[in-house]
Amino acid sequence: MLRVGAEQPALYLPLLEGKKVGLVVNQTSRVGDQHLIDVLRGKGVAVARIFALEHGVRGRVENGGKVADGIDGPSGLPIVSLYGSHYKPSEKSLQGLDWLVFDIQDVGVRFYTYISSLHYLMQACADFNVPLMVLDRPNPNGDYVDGPVLEPAFRSFVGMHPIPLIHGMTVGELAQMINGEGWLENAARCDLKVIPVSGYRHAQSYSLPVQPSPNLPNDLAIRLYPSLGLFEGTTVSVGRGTTSPFQVLGHPADSRGEFTFTPHPVSGASENPKHNGVALRGDDLRGTVPPHRLDLGPLLDWLTRTGETRDEFFSRAAFFDKLAGTDRLRHAIMAGDSEAEIRATWQPALHAFRAQRKPYLLYPDISPQAQE
Repeated sequence: MLRVGAEQPALYLPLLEGKKVGLVVNQTSRVGDQHLIDVLRGKGVAVARIFALEHGVRGRVENGGKVADGIDGPSGLPIVSLYGSHYKPSEKSLQGLDWLVFDIQDVGVRFYTYISSLHYLMQACADFNVPLMVLDRPNPNGDYVDGPVLEPAFRSFVGMHPIPLIHGMTVGELAQMINGEGWLENAARCDLKVIPVSGYRHAQSYSLPVQPSPNLPNDLAIRLYPSLGLFEGTTVSVGRGTTSPFQVLGHPADSRGEFTFTPHPVSGASENPKHNGVALRGDDLRGTVPPHRLDLGPLLDWLTRTGETRDEFFSRAAFFDKLAGTDRLRHAIMAGDSEAEIRATWQPALHAFRAQRKPYLLYPDISPQAQE
Protein backbone atom coordinates (compact mmCIF):
# COMPACT_ATOMS: atom_id res chain seq x y z
CA MET A 1 0.00 0.00 0.00
CA LEU A 2 1.39 3.37 -1.03
CA ARG A 3 1.84 5.91 1.75
CA VAL A 4 3.38 9.33 1.14
CA GLY A 5 5.95 10.69 3.54
CA ALA A 6 3.43 12.83 5.42
CA GLU A 7 1.30 9.73 6.09
CA GLN A 8 4.08 8.11 8.11
CA PRO A 9 4.24 10.22 11.29
CA ALA A 10 6.16 7.55 13.20
CA LEU A 11 9.16 8.36 11.00
CA TYR A 12 9.18 12.12 11.52
CA LEU A 13 7.25 13.12 14.66
CA PRO A 14 10.05 11.95 17.00
CA LEU A 15 12.44 14.29 15.16
CA LEU A 16 10.06 17.25 15.50
CA GLU A 17 9.08 16.72 19.14
CA GLY A 18 9.96 19.75 21.23
CA LYS A 19 11.29 21.60 18.18
CA LYS A 20 10.29 24.88 16.57
CA VAL A 21 9.22 24.15 13.01
CA GLY A 22 8.71 26.09 9.78
CA LEU A 23 6.53 24.58 7.05
CA VAL A 24 6.76 24.85 3.27
CA VAL A 25 3.28 23.69 2.27
CA ASN A 26 0.36 24.29 -0.07
CA GLN A 27 -3.03 22.75 -0.81
CA THR A 28 -1.39 19.40 -1.70
CA SER A 29 0.13 18.98 1.77
CA ARG A 30 -2.53 16.54 2.93
CA VAL A 31 -2.57 13.64 5.35
CA GLY A 32 -5.77 11.87 4.39
CA ASP A 33 -8.44 14.56 4.51
CA GLN A 34 -6.44 16.85 6.82
CA HIS A 35 -3.86 19.50 6.04
CA LEU A 36 -0.36 18.85 7.36
CA ILE A 37 -0.55 22.12 9.31
CA ASP A 38 -3.50 20.80 11.31
CA VAL A 39 -2.01 17.35 11.74
CA LEU A 40 1.26 18.64 13.16
CA ARG A 41 -0.39 21.16 15.46
CA GLY A 42 -2.80 18.47 16.62
CA LYS A 43 0.21 16.34 17.57
CA GLY A 44 1.68 19.17 19.60
CA VAL A 45 4.37 20.21 17.10
CA ALA A 46 5.36 23.85 17.57
CA VAL A 47 4.71 25.21 14.08
CA ALA A 48 6.08 28.77 14.03
CA ARG A 49 5.52 29.98 10.46
CA ILE A 50 4.57 28.97 6.94
CA PHE A 51 6.59 29.63 3.78
CA ALA A 52 4.54 30.15 0.61
CA LEU A 53 5.72 29.25 -2.90
CA GLU A 54 4.12 29.95 -6.30
CA HIS A 55 0.29 29.69 -6.12
CA GLY A 56 0.30 30.37 -2.36
CA VAL A 57 -0.41 28.29 0.74
CA ARG A 58 -3.92 27.29 -0.32
CA GLY A 59 -3.26 27.14 -4.10
CA ARG A 60 -5.47 30.08 -5.01
CA VAL A 61 -2.92 32.32 -6.77
CA GLU A 62 -2.61 32.15 -10.57
CA ASN A 63 0.54 31.23 -12.44
CA GLY A 64 3.06 34.03 -11.92
CA GLY A 65 0.66 35.90 -9.61
CA LYS A 66 1.76 37.82 -6.53
CA VAL A 67 2.17 35.78 -3.36
CA ALA A 68 2.29 38.13 -0.39
CA ASP A 69 3.37 37.87 3.23
CA GLY A 70 0.44 37.69 5.58
CA ILE A 71 -1.55 35.43 7.87
CA ASP A 72 -2.96 32.02 7.01
CA GLY A 73 -6.62 32.40 7.92
CA PRO A 74 -7.43 28.82 8.99
CA SER A 75 -4.38 28.46 11.23
CA GLY A 76 -3.57 32.07 12.15
CA LEU A 77 0.12 31.40 11.42
CA PRO A 78 2.32 34.04 9.76
CA ILE A 79 3.10 33.49 6.06
CA VAL A 80 6.49 34.31 4.56
CA SER A 81 6.31 34.64 0.76
CA LEU A 82 9.07 32.97 -1.27
CA TYR A 83 7.64 33.90 -4.66
CA GLY A 84 7.96 37.30 -6.30
CA SER A 85 10.65 39.63 -5.02
CA HIS A 86 12.81 36.86 -3.53
CA TYR A 87 12.93 33.08 -3.64
CA LYS A 88 15.40 32.36 -0.86
CA PRO A 89 14.41 32.59 2.83
CA SER A 90 16.26 35.27 4.73
CA GLU A 91 18.29 34.53 7.83
CA LYS A 92 15.69 36.45 9.82
CA SER A 93 12.80 34.34 8.49
CA LEU A 94 14.61 31.15 9.54
CA GLN A 95 15.75 32.52 12.89
CA GLY A 96 14.82 30.30 15.82
CA LEU A 97 13.71 27.35 13.70
CA ASP A 98 14.98 23.89 14.54
CA TRP A 99 13.53 22.32 11.37
CA LEU A 100 12.19 23.43 8.02
CA VAL A 101 9.72 20.88 6.62
CA PHE A 102 8.95 20.71 2.88
CA ASP A 103 5.78 18.89 1.78
CA ILE A 104 4.76 19.91 -1.76
CA GLN A 105 3.40 17.74 -4.56
CA ASP A 106 5.55 18.10 -7.68
CA VAL A 107 4.78 16.91 -11.23
CA GLY A 108 8.26 15.90 -12.40
CA VAL A 109 8.86 18.58 -15.03
CA ARG A 110 11.95 20.80 -14.86
CA PHE A 111 10.08 24.03 -15.55
CA TYR A 112 7.51 23.42 -12.79
CA THR A 113 8.94 25.86 -10.26
CA TYR A 114 8.53 23.99 -6.97
CA ILE A 115 11.89 22.27 -7.48
CA SER A 116 13.52 25.65 -8.09
CA SER A 117 12.05 26.82 -4.80
CA LEU A 118 13.40 23.65 -3.19
CA HIS A 119 16.88 24.62 -4.40
CA TYR A 120 16.67 28.04 -2.76
CA LEU A 121 15.34 26.50 0.46
CA MET A 122 18.26 24.09 0.54
CA GLN A 123 20.68 26.95 -0.06
CA ALA A 124 19.22 28.96 2.82
CA CYS A 125 19.21 25.95 5.14
CA ALA A 126 22.87 25.30 4.29
CA ASP A 127 23.83 28.96 4.74
CA PHE A 128 21.97 29.46 8.03
CA ASN A 129 22.40 26.00 9.59
CA VAL A 130 18.77 24.86 9.64
CA PRO A 131 18.07 21.19 8.82
CA LEU A 132 15.57 20.49 6.05
CA MET A 133 13.08 17.63 6.11
CA VAL A 134 11.42 16.59 2.83
CA LEU A 135 8.20 14.60 3.17
CA ASP A 136 8.36 12.87 -0.19
CA ARG A 137 5.50 12.28 -2.62
CA PRO A 138 5.26 10.26 -5.87
CA ASN A 139 6.06 11.78 -9.26
CA PRO A 140 3.02 11.48 -11.58
CA ASN A 141 5.44 11.73 -14.53
CA GLY A 142 8.05 9.53 -12.88
CA ASP A 143 7.88 6.62 -15.31
CA TYR A 144 10.19 8.11 -17.95
CA VAL A 145 13.18 10.40 -18.51
CA ASP A 146 13.21 12.55 -21.64
CA GLY A 147 13.92 15.87 -23.27
CA PRO A 148 16.96 18.13 -23.52
CA VAL A 149 19.24 18.50 -20.53
CA LEU A 150 19.46 22.12 -19.38
CA GLU A 151 22.52 24.04 -20.53
CA PRO A 152 24.07 26.50 -18.01
CA ALA A 153 23.48 29.54 -20.25
CA PHE A 154 19.70 28.98 -19.98
CA ARG A 155 19.51 28.62 -16.22
CA SER A 156 16.56 30.51 -14.71
CA PHE A 157 13.79 30.03 -12.17
CA VAL A 158 12.00 27.79 -14.71
CA GLY A 159 15.09 25.61 -14.95
CA MET A 160 17.94 25.64 -12.45
CA HIS A 161 19.60 22.25 -12.71
CA PRO A 162 21.43 20.32 -15.48
CA ILE A 163 18.67 17.72 -15.68
CA PRO A 164 16.34 16.63 -18.50
CA LEU A 165 13.03 18.38 -19.03
CA ILE A 166 11.34 15.25 -17.61
CA HIS A 167 13.73 13.93 -14.97
CA GLY A 168 11.80 10.98 -13.53
CA MET A 169 12.68 11.77 -9.89
CA THR A 170 10.72 12.66 -6.77
CA VAL A 171 11.54 15.86 -4.90
CA GLY A 172 13.24 13.80 -2.21
CA GLU A 173 15.50 12.12 -4.75
CA LEU A 174 16.21 15.41 -6.48
CA ALA A 175 17.06 17.07 -3.15
CA GLN A 176 19.63 14.34 -2.53
CA MET A 177 21.05 14.90 -6.02
CA ILE A 178 21.29 18.68 -5.52
CA ASN A 179 23.28 18.01 -2.36
CA GLY A 180 25.40 15.21 -3.74
CA GLU A 181 26.32 16.88 -7.03
CA GLY A 182 27.35 20.14 -5.37
CA TRP A 183 24.74 22.23 -7.19
CA LEU A 184 24.26 24.65 -4.30
CA GLU A 185 26.34 27.82 -4.31
CA ASN A 186 29.93 27.21 -3.23
CA ALA A 187 29.12 23.47 -3.23
CA ALA A 188 27.39 23.93 0.13
CA ARG A 189 25.55 20.95 1.60
CA CYS A 190 22.16 21.13 3.26
CA ASP A 191 21.51 19.02 6.37
CA LEU A 192 18.82 16.93 4.68
CA LYS A 193 16.39 14.29 5.90
CA VAL A 194 14.03 12.64 3.39
CA ILE A 195 10.97 10.71 4.60
CA PRO A 196 10.39 8.39 1.63
CA VAL A 197 7.14 7.18 0.14
CA SER A 198 6.30 3.66 1.25
CA GLY A 199 5.35 1.12 -1.41
CA TYR A 200 6.26 3.31 -4.40
CA ARG A 201 8.17 2.55 -7.58
CA HIS A 202 8.84 4.89 -10.49
CA ALA A 203 6.96 2.91 -13.11
CA GLN A 204 3.61 2.91 -11.33
CA SER A 205 0.91 5.42 -12.19
CA TYR A 206 -0.18 7.84 -9.49
CA SER A 207 -3.37 9.87 -9.52
CA LEU A 208 -3.00 13.09 -7.56
CA PRO A 209 -5.68 13.46 -4.86
CA VAL A 210 -5.42 17.28 -4.99
CA GLN A 211 -4.65 19.38 -8.07
CA PRO A 212 -1.09 20.69 -7.73
CA SER A 213 -1.80 24.15 -9.19
CA PRO A 214 -4.76 26.03 -10.68
CA ASN A 215 -4.03 25.15 -14.31
CA LEU A 216 -3.32 21.45 -13.79
CA PRO A 217 -6.81 20.31 -12.83
CA ASN A 218 -6.58 16.57 -13.52
CA ASP A 219 -4.34 13.62 -14.35
CA LEU A 220 -4.52 14.17 -18.13
CA ALA A 221 -3.39 17.78 -17.87
CA ILE A 222 -0.47 16.67 -15.71
CA ARG A 223 0.55 14.02 -18.25
CA LEU A 224 0.25 16.44 -21.19
CA TYR A 225 1.97 19.29 -19.36
CA PRO A 226 5.59 18.35 -20.23
CA SER A 227 4.87 18.49 -23.96
CA LEU A 228 2.28 21.28 -24.06
CA GLY A 229 4.16 23.53 -21.65
CA LEU A 230 6.58 24.46 -24.43
CA PHE A 231 3.69 26.15 -26.28
CA GLU A 232 3.84 28.91 -23.65
CA GLY A 233 6.70 30.37 -25.72
CA THR A 234 4.55 30.47 -28.87
CA THR A 235 1.38 32.16 -30.12
CA VAL A 236 -0.69 29.00 -29.55
CA SER A 237 -3.02 28.83 -26.54
CA VAL A 238 -2.85 25.80 -24.24
CA GLY A 239 -6.32 26.49 -22.88
CA ARG A 240 -5.52 28.86 -20.04
CA GLY A 241 -8.75 30.74 -19.41
CA THR A 242 -10.91 27.67 -20.07
CA THR A 243 -12.09 24.70 -18.03
CA SER A 244 -9.51 22.48 -19.75
CA PRO A 245 -6.05 24.06 -19.44
CA PHE A 246 -3.23 21.94 -20.88
CA GLN A 247 -5.78 19.73 -22.61
CA VAL A 248 -6.62 21.87 -25.66
CA LEU A 249 -4.64 23.84 -28.24
CA GLY A 250 -5.90 26.75 -30.32
CA HIS A 251 -5.07 29.80 -32.41
CA PRO A 252 -7.20 32.48 -34.12
CA ALA A 253 -5.82 31.71 -37.58
CA ASP A 254 -5.99 27.90 -37.50
CA SER A 255 -8.25 26.42 -40.16
CA ARG A 256 -7.37 22.75 -39.75
CA GLY A 257 -8.76 21.97 -36.32
CA GLU A 258 -12.42 21.21 -35.72
CA PHE A 259 -12.52 22.21 -32.05
CA THR A 260 -13.30 25.78 -30.97
CA PHE A 261 -12.93 27.61 -27.67
CA THR A 262 -12.64 31.17 -26.37
CA PRO A 263 -10.33 31.98 -23.43
CA HIS A 264 -11.74 34.24 -20.71
CA PRO A 265 -10.28 35.40 -17.39
CA VAL A 266 -10.55 32.81 -14.64
CA SER A 267 -10.08 34.17 -11.12
CA GLY A 268 -7.14 32.58 -9.34
CA ALA A 269 -6.08 30.62 -12.41
CA SER A 270 -5.66 32.91 -15.42
CA GLU A 271 -6.48 36.58 -15.04
CA ASN A 272 -5.32 37.57 -18.53
CA PRO A 273 -5.09 34.47 -20.74
CA LYS A 274 -3.44 34.41 -24.16
CA HIS A 275 -5.95 35.46 -26.88
CA ASN A 276 -8.35 36.68 -24.20
CA GLY A 277 -11.89 36.87 -25.58
CA VAL A 278 -10.88 35.69 -29.06
CA ALA A 279 -12.49 32.66 -30.69
CA LEU A 280 -9.84 29.99 -31.30
CA ARG A 281 -9.83 26.89 -33.45
CA GLY A 282 -7.65 23.90 -32.81
CA ASP A 283 -7.35 20.52 -31.12
CA ASP A 284 -9.27 18.89 -28.29
CA LEU A 285 -6.85 16.51 -26.56
CA ARG A 286 -9.18 15.47 -23.75
CA GLY A 287 -9.70 12.01 -25.23
CA THR A 288 -6.05 11.27 -25.96
CA VAL A 289 -3.64 8.87 -24.27
CA PRO A 290 -0.33 10.71 -23.79
CA PRO A 291 2.82 8.81 -24.83
CA HIS A 292 5.45 7.91 -22.25
CA ARG A 293 7.86 10.48 -23.64
CA LEU A 294 8.17 14.16 -24.52
CA ASP A 295 5.94 14.49 -27.58
CA LEU A 296 7.21 17.02 -30.12
CA GLY A 297 4.49 16.11 -32.62
CA PRO A 298 2.09 18.90 -31.62
CA LEU A 299 4.80 21.57 -31.82
CA LEU A 300 5.99 20.42 -35.23
CA ASP A 301 2.40 20.22 -36.46
CA TRP A 302 1.37 23.68 -35.24
CA LEU A 303 4.45 25.34 -36.71
CA THR A 304 2.70 25.28 -40.09
CA ARG A 305 -0.89 25.86 -38.93
CA THR A 306 -0.97 29.49 -37.81
CA GLY A 307 0.06 31.21 -41.05
CA GLU A 308 2.86 32.98 -39.20
CA THR A 309 6.54 33.03 -39.96
CA ARG A 310 8.60 30.78 -37.74
CA ASP A 311 9.96 33.80 -35.89
CA GLU A 312 6.41 35.05 -35.32
CA PHE A 313 5.28 31.61 -34.13
CA PHE A 314 7.97 31.63 -31.41
CA SER A 315 6.59 34.90 -30.05
CA ARG A 316 8.47 34.52 -26.75
CA ALA A 317 11.61 32.89 -28.09
CA ALA A 318 13.77 33.65 -25.05
CA PHE A 319 11.15 32.18 -22.74
CA PHE A 320 10.76 29.10 -24.96
CA ASP A 321 14.52 28.55 -24.71
CA LYS A 322 14.41 28.84 -20.93
CA LEU A 323 11.61 26.27 -20.78
CA ALA A 324 13.51 23.95 -23.10
CA GLY A 325 16.79 24.62 -21.29
CA THR A 326 18.51 25.25 -24.61
CA ASP A 327 18.06 27.19 -27.85
CA ARG A 328 18.97 24.11 -29.90
CA LEU A 329 15.43 22.74 -29.81
CA ARG A 330 13.90 25.93 -31.23
CA HIS A 331 16.57 26.22 -33.91
CA ALA A 332 16.11 22.56 -34.88
CA ILE A 333 12.34 23.02 -35.19
CA MET A 334 12.80 26.18 -37.27
CA ALA A 335 15.28 24.36 -39.48
CA GLY A 336 12.70 21.69 -40.26
CA ASP A 337 14.40 18.79 -38.45
CA SER A 338 12.20 15.75 -37.83
CA GLU A 339 11.19 14.58 -34.37
CA ALA A 340 13.46 11.53 -34.74
CA GLU A 341 16.42 13.73 -35.66
CA ILE A 342 15.79 16.06 -32.72
CA ARG A 343 15.32 13.22 -30.24
CA ALA A 344 18.56 11.59 -31.36
CA THR A 345 20.52 14.66 -30.23
CA TRP A 346 19.29 14.20 -26.63
CA GLN A 347 20.33 10.60 -26.17
CA PRO A 348 24.00 10.95 -25.07
CA ALA A 349 23.11 13.45 -22.34
CA LEU A 350 20.09 11.39 -21.23
CA HIS A 351 22.25 8.27 -20.97
CA ALA A 352 24.78 10.16 -18.84
CA PHE A 353 22.03 11.60 -16.63
CA ARG A 354 20.51 8.18 -15.90
CA ALA A 355 23.87 6.98 -14.65
CA GLN A 356 24.51 10.20 -12.72
CA ARG A 357 21.22 10.05 -10.81
CA LYS A 358 21.42 6.39 -9.76
CA PRO A 359 23.10 6.99 -6.37
CA TYR A 360 20.25 9.29 -5.34
CA LEU A 361 17.25 7.14 -6.24
CA LEU A 362 15.09 5.99 -3.34
CA TYR A 363 12.69 3.80 -5.31
CA PRO A 364 12.99 1.05 -7.94
CA ASP A 365 14.12 2.57 -11.23
CA ILE A 366 11.99 2.86 -14.35
CA SER A 367 12.08 0.07 -16.88
CA PRO A 368 14.30 0.34 -19.99
CA GLN A 369 11.12 0.13 -22.13
CA ALA A 370 9.81 3.33 -20.55
CA GLN A 371 13.01 5.17 -21.46
CA GLU A 372 12.72 4.63 -25.21
